[in-house]
Amino acid sequence: MPAAASQRPAAPERPAPECPAPERPAPERLAPERLAPERRAPQAPPPPAVFLGVRHHSPACARLVAHAIRTLRPAFVLVEGPADMNDRLDELLLGHQLPVAVFSHYRDEQRVATSWTPLCDYSPEWIALREGRASGAEVRFVDLPAWHPALADRTDRYANRYADAEARYAEATRRLCEHFGVDSVDALWDGLFEVTEPDTDPEELYARLDAYFDLVRGDAEADAGDRAREAYMASWVRAALARAGDRPVLVVTGGFHQPALRALSAQSGAAAAPADWPAVPEPPSGALGGSFLVPYSFRQLDAFAGYQSGMPSPGYYQRLWETGPTAAGQGLLRAVTERLRARGIPLSTAGLIAARSLSEGLARLRGHPYETRVDVLDGLAGALISDDLDRPLPWTTRGVLGAGTHPVVVEMVAACTGEAVGRLHPDTPLPPLVHDVAAHLAHLGLADATAPVTLDLTKDGDLARSRILHRLRVLGVPGFTRVSGPADGADPVFTEVWEPRPAAAAREAALIEAGAYGARLDEAAAALLGERVRAAGPEVGMLAGLLFDTVLCGAGPLCTELLETLAARVGRVGDLGPLGEALAAALGLWRHDRVFGVARDRLLGAVVGGAADRVFWLAEGLHGGPGADLAALRALASARDALRHAPDLLSTTPETAAEAAARISRDPRAPAALRGAAVGLRWSLGVPDEPGPMVRALAASAVDALGDWLTGLFALAREEVAHGTADEEHSLIDVVDGVVSALPEADFLVGLPALRQAFAFFPPRERERVAERLLRRRGLRGSARSLLRTPADPLLLARARALEENVTRLLDRHGLGTAPTTRTAPAATPETPR
Repeated sequence: MPAAASQRPAAPERPAPECPAPERPAPERLAPERLAPERRAPQAPPPPAVFLGVRHHSPACARLVAHAIRTLRPAFVLVEGPADMNDRLDELLLGHQLPVAVFSHYRDEQRVATSWTPLCDYSPEWIALREGRASGAEVRFVDLPAWHPALADRTDRYANRYADAEARYAEATRRLCEHFGVDSVDALWDGLFEVTEPDTDPEELYARLDAYFDLVRGDAEADAGDRAREAYMASWVRAALARAGDRPVLVVTGGFHQPALRALSAQSGAAAAPADWPAVPEPPSGALGGSFLVPYSFRQLDAFAGYQSGMPSPGYYQRLWETGPTAAGQGLLRAVTERLRARGIPLSTAGLIAARSLSEGLARLRGHPYETRVDVLDGLAGALISDDLDRPLPWTTRGVLGAGTHPVVVEMVAACTGEAVGRLHPDTPLPPLVHDVAAHLAHLGLADATAPVTLDLTKDGDLARSRILHRLRVLGVPGFTRVSGPADGADPVFTEVWEPRPAAAAREAALIEAGAYGARLDEAAAALLGERVRAAGPEVGMLAGLLFDTVLCGAGPLCTELLETLAARVGRVGDLGPLGEALAAALGLWRHDRVFGVARDRLLGAVVGGAADRVFWLAEGLHGGPGADLAALRALASARDALRHAPDLLSTTPETAAEAAARISRDPRAPAALRGAAVGLRWSLGVPDEPGPMVRALAASAVDALGDWLTGLFALAREEVAHGTADEEHSLIDVVDGVVSALPEADFLVGLPALRQAFAFFPPRERERVAERLLRRRGLRGSARSLLRTPADPLLLARARALEENVTRLLDRHGLGTAPTTRTAPAATPETPR
């Protein structure tokens, strides 16, 4: 670094953005309008329209918007945003604590759409609204409503209406990053616009932005949604020009739209009459839609949490907006230091000095008059991280932090994010659901709960509380977390425990968003569950989970709709796993659920009967290779339970089921686990087969098939094996023990995982009984319970023993072995019946 450069005085702080100017674009690439019309020759009239393209949530663009409004004193300020909010701008401009967002929702029979339009202190759109209103200009949102099909691909919290065009038209920005030698669009943007030289003229910055967005847009064809939005926004511009007279109109939109809007607004044709503002589209008949303000947070606004629009690291840019680039860099360094030390991560003063020096050196090397965000982060990473990183630093790309990110990097990103949470003004209108929930919680004594809430579901009052809390859970409203309670309809648990969680701000935002589903809590929960039922399509496994949620919420009419849907679909399911889930859920509720009032329900019975018949039909035609499909085994076990406890609901009789099981058990193409399950099914139906020949044949063909076969057998007839007659129990255990004990060591190790899986179906007491039987069979005395408490994984012990024997053989081969010892029989374990 030359001495002159190292000794230059620090540039003074000022709120306007400063950065080194890139090459000045060719004059024909610049917009004809200027932000300082007083500099024009006296004969030049003020421009009729100024199109100011911005990057969403950019402090530099926000300052430029404020400067434009003060300089131009426009008649109208037109802002990219949902036009259906124009009648509610007074509400938007209340004294909220930012960030906040306009939450919009739409629902009809074909489509559900939600969208967030977030605003923070340094959002150019927010500055346009606030400063435009303060200057006496008429302010209007000019974009299509968020529910409109043109925005149909921006229907979640992160991919919203402000999703940046750079992500969709990345080739131009890639070339720019390559030209300027930076890793990401965000680093490029900071160097060009956010951190500029102190004497940069706003008009020069405007020209730079104009050239940048012309390059981003280039000749690329916008998609159909963008074309529709731009045509609609241009109609607002033409209408405003017709009203403005000789005063200019300022148009503040995402920079990607600026070239198209300029061309569309200048098209020849009859201008709109002064009274003719463009019509605001309304939802079609039968659709539900609306918008409400919701609190937002910096975490939701951060690209590293998944947000896809505007600037990342909102905490850093808030400091940049408030204090300027030098103080923002120092504040970021201080925030990282505090976070690292608070979490016990070692951080020395020497390390901080090194980070500061490295950041300053990087800024000078890169030609930045001040340290940018990336300069500070790179300096910190270079000074504080000595480990090899297995992935790029996150600020060199854009996306959610992945698992395994270095802890120092995680804290650096969190320091950039900040912890600000918005709060709505008390006079902000709220959807009816917010008031309904508040009334319910107060009436049931849950509003101010600070200790765990225990509910007895057999009592009417506690059941009502449970339904309220489950409806909030289904809607995703934080505040209470269920830590225990029935897991399904067959679970003999009649109490629930809920723990309150302090989340006032998050609860308010979630309730406002849930208000899209209805004005009352029961109505909103039922609407959301109904939406999930329709979205599940043919996935009956998903419907099974929804069925229990519906019962817990007490959504009666919806429960009827869901059961009718399930009953119609179970007869067409081709996968045993999901079918078994639906059958188990429905059977458990049909048998036991008197607490929730659906036991012996007719529609539940239809689901049980149809699903059980379908399980038996599918099982007989199932073929496959090695391995045990536990989901299929659970389905067959549920069908067995239906035969036992609800035989009148099935068209399949125990006799026909036993005959089908006999065919499956003899089918060589059927998986070994399914053949074992078929034998277990016959055993549980009172027609057991002789297992000896099957066990020996399986062990002779493939030892791992024996473990799979036993897995299927125990999945269907564990109780019969454990509690049957002495001869039956001894016969099976003796045969298995004899076969396994005779296996060569190598074959035993191959079959051990499958054997362990099979015996895992036995609870500890029953495994102890099996171990006692094996000890008696060998004439040994000892504690069977001690065999269940091995100091290490039995599979690991077996592999260690095999390794020792291999080493012994190797030593013997080279004459290095020891005297042979008497080999003792291995201790029997229930997991390894050997």
